[in-house]
Amino acid sequence: MNYQKINNLLGWISFTIALVVYILTLEPTTSFWDCGEYIATAYKLQVGHPPGAPTYLLLGNFFSNFAFGDVTKVAYMINLLSATCSAFTILFLFWTITAFGKKILGKVESDGQLFSVMGAGLVGALAYTFSDSFWFSAVEGEVYGVSSFFTAIVFWAALKWDEEYDKDGDGANRWLLLIAYLVGLSIGVHMLNLLAIPAI
Repeated sequence: MNYQKINNLLGWISFTIALVVYILTLEPTTSFWDCGEYIATAYKLQVGHPPGAPTYLLLGNFFSNFAFGDVTKVAYMINLLSATCSAFTILFLFWTITAFGKKILGKVESDGQLFSVMGAGLVGALAYTFSDSFWFSAVEGEVYGVSSFFTAIVFWAALKWDEEYDKDGDGANRWLLLIAYLVGLSIGVHMLNLLAIPAI
């Protein structure tokens, strides 16, 4: 029983399930609200509505390049940014749930405990994958999928810092630097990520 290998494998399986589902249900063009504005401003690197979303626009512009000059595919490619980031959110959510499960148990020593922790991770991650509000934001060119990704990775990094601090002391503070960097980047997507700071 290798906890780390199984944890990594099931995390990537949940990521793959989410990514495949989101790509299969991806909006082919824009939805009729802020999505059109975000797609247009990302494609042309213009200024969106206040307070702005520069990190999102740069990421969206990067993804728009995969349309290879076909302007009819730009919206789809920027929607693909949301699908990809949302799938990564599911990956880090799975690892966050299993980290909490392992912390509650103290140590995973039996197959039953391993099954309980991994089962909780899969149920939680896949329940969120198919929840209405998250699925809707995962398939359209909006900031919420990318913002959820930043929140998920920041929270996961906080748990990694907590886990390593008991073993390594000051060496674990590299996770705090990563968290600070990611929070800074995430403010360029949406202010939602600031809610992770009190939790940390």
